[in-house]
Amino acid sequence: MEGDGNMRIIIKGRNIEVTNALREYVEKRVGKLNKFIDDLDEAQVTLLVEKDRHRVEVTMPLNGFILRGEEETGDMYSSIDLVAEKLEKQIGKYKTRLNRKLKNRSIKDLAAPPVEREEDEPKVMRTKRFAIKPMPVEEAIMQMNLLGHNFFVFANGETDEVNVIYKRKDGNYGLIEPEF
Repeated sequence: MEGDGNMRIIIKGRNIEVTNALREYVEKRVGKLNKFIDDLDEAQVTLLVEKDRHRVEVTMPLNGFILRGEEETGDMYSSIDLVAEKLEKQIGKYKTRLNRKLKNRSIKDLAAPPVEREEDEPKVMRTKRFAIKPMPVEEAIMQMNLLGHNFFVFANGETDEVNVIYKRKDGNYGLIEPEF
């Protein structure tokens, strides 16, 4: 579906019928975000109803970053309004950061995603760099256990992609694979 401009808006409903009225409202509110920044091509919107909770989840790719907003109220229209406001703020922060970086000409900083920063918010205290060698999943599990870590980043020898293996609370393992 087309919003304002040429942004494609994909709307899914879970436990709710996406009526024309709801569809038009989502397109109007989410489509408006396109006027704040040009690079928004698509928005995926999911409307969910669980008991009396009306939740809206919106995901929008933006130049390699993902803008994501989620709001839940007792009314679907209120949830849509709140999530649109939240995304508008995220876009504002992204643009401010982008403009600041362009003035400072720091390309390295440009790659940093927009971060909501409050004084007492946790921050990155340490950056680790390490060589990644391709290995099978079993070897990665062994390596993780040898190091005594609860996760391990490695190049999957079968797919040549960076994966993360992690220890689950139930004692089993989880594997995170990227999807581009």
